[in-house]
Amino acid sequence: MRIQRDSVYTLDKLDRHILDLLQHNGRLSMTELADTVGLTVTPCIERVRRLERDGVITGYHARVSPSALDAGLLVFVEITMSSKSEHTFEAFRREVLCIAQVQECHLVSGDFDYLVKARIKEISQYRSLLGNILLRLPGVTQTKSCVVMEEVKETLFIAAQK
Repeated sequence: MRIQRDSVYTLDKLDRHILDLLQHNGRLSMTELADTVGLTVTPCIERVRRLERDGVITGYHARVSPSALDAGLLVFVEITMSSKSEHTFEAFRREVLCIAQVQECHLVSGDFDYLVKARIKEISQYRSLLGNILLRLPGVTQTKSCVVMEEVKETLFIAAQK
């Protein structure tokens, strides 16, 4: 059960256990989940539904091999903007959301403004992505790229802090 304090929920031990299990296997049946966390099925379903309704669980997804979809090359691009105005950032946001190869884009602090994670087939596509797409986005003045040579760890798992 969660306790609401100033619109912030505190997840209890059972909630955290449910979240850990579902992150490892989102296809667990409610019966298996309930058995593992020590609940009967109905209260377990109610907890999961509440976690979904409250936006703690945001979805269930299939994890697909990038190479199976000809997207085996992973690149990170640091992007520096010409100005730091909300208008420039909003124009950039609108455009980057439409680029299929971009998996993630984060506004960051530091020496550059955005960090982009993109997956493509091969280095020749990267040249096109950079020159024909990213450098033409509103407000972009400079980029710096890192091509990933080996993926040591990649996970969507978020450890439930206790």
